[in-house]
Amino acid sequence: MNQSDSIVIIPTYNEKENIEKIIKAVFQLPKCFHILVIDDGSPDGTADIVHRMMDDGLADRLFIIERAGKQGLGTAYITGFKWALEHGYDYVFEMDADFSHDPNDLPRLYAACSEEGYDLAIGSRYVSGVNVVNWPMGRVLMSYFASLYVRVVTGFRIHDTTAGFKCYKRRVLETIELDKIRFKGYGFQIEMKFTAWKIGFRIKEVPVVFVNRREGVSKMSGGIFSEAFFGVMRLRWDGWFRHYPPMPK
Repeated sequence: MNQSDSIVIIPTYNEKENIEKIIKAVFQLPKCFHILVIDDGSPDGTADIVHRMMDDGLADRLFIIERAGKQGLGTAYITGFKWALEHGYDYVFEMDADFSHDPNDLPRLYAACSEEGYDLAIGSRYVSGVNVVNWPMGRVLMSYFASLYVRVVTGFRIHDTTAGFKCYKRRVLETIELDKIRFKGYGFQIEMKFTAWKIGFRIKEVPVVFVNRREGVSKMSGGIFSEAFFGVMRLRWDGWFRHYPPMPK
């Protein structure tokens, strides 16, 4: 059996063009990572591809949870986090299926937590300039200024607050009250980072290059941005009045 202390959670909805390639790319890395796919009822057969790969000899390091219909990015990750904790993983990653996150950066995020002692490592598009390839300029600006907006409103000094490429140490996910995380889209990414910061966990931004998807269809929507925009004001309010869990000893 291929043992690992690390699990990469990949949420999917209609990713048949990418899922086999991304799984193979992760499994080709020198370090052994396990993968958990959270599929929200993809009608294109994404889950069938994963099951075929599991049957072809990868069932000791590739896993899947299938859910009925699109239930949101945030709930997919919460489901994955709970599964990872139950199965004893020490490092839990978030990563997209569409190669916008380079699998070769996984070891760098891992090293930030396992060797450098950080509790949360963020694959950051903006910590060393603007490292985004093939995005329309309007979307680059929207993403960049969304992170700036979060910093201004909350005082949270992270450059890429909406980043979805991350490594958590186990104790972060054990401490955050996952059932109290409210947001589902970009708001979820902001809320998880903000909550970790408020508790007092050490966070590092690891510079990465984000590449727009080459295949498949983007799942972005106006509602996702609206949730993030208005949710940030609520996070600021929470920062003043909410009682956060204490740092684990």
